[in-house]
Amino acid sequence: MRYMAFDRPLLRRTAGLQFWRLLGTGRGRSMSLGADLRRWALFAVWDGEPALEEFLARSPVAARWEEAEESWHVRLVPLGSRGRWGGRDPFAAGIPVSKPRTGPVAVLTRASIRPSRLVAFYRSVPDVDRELRREDGCLASIGVGEWPLARQATFSLWDGDPAIARFAYRTGAHRTVIGRVRTERWYAEELFARFIPYASRGTWDGHDPLRARRTE
Repeated sequence: MRYMAFDRPLLRRTAGLQFWRLLGTGRGRSMSLGADLRRWALFAVWDGEPALEEFLARSPVAARWEEAEESWHVRLVPLGSRGRWGGRDPFAAGIPVSKPRTGPVAVLTRASIRPSRLVAFYRSVPDVDRELRREDGCLASIGVGEWPLARQATFSLWDGDPAIARFAYRTGAHRTVIGRVRTERWYAEELFARFIPYASRGTWDGHDPLRARRTE
């Protein structure tokens, strides 16, 4: 975890890196109070593949990933997004028009939680976590965050859009939370984005969750 502080200056100087966030991880599958101090994540938006390849080949940040006990990398193309992250739209350069898909989809949900809504938010997390663990269409999921408690996110991988819609709007706890987020104004800022995962490398909890699921 110490590299989350040491890597920031290096990332700020990285050519071709349009937007990035270093993120700690939780112990649950969704946003939770528990932290895993041995695991962290980098979300990055690049100018293009050449900038990413240069980073992977030359950056000491990327070199440390190779020395980690376990690491997993996924490359994503945005399908759609709404909202802001730190006042910015990470995908302002544009999102390509996509055809209907039946293959895997990645989802990033991120929020800045209002201080007055923290208790209500975290009381809702365990029920959503239980539903997520029972959802067959979810290939993998993890809670991540920039700051403890108030700036939280979830990254998840799904069989496809139908599985996402089923969990978001048909499961009781999650549907209830969506309603309360709107009516009680839990978030000061939020972002929801969907992606096509087109390449992955390494393992996540001992395996690559996309290896047997990726389709053309």
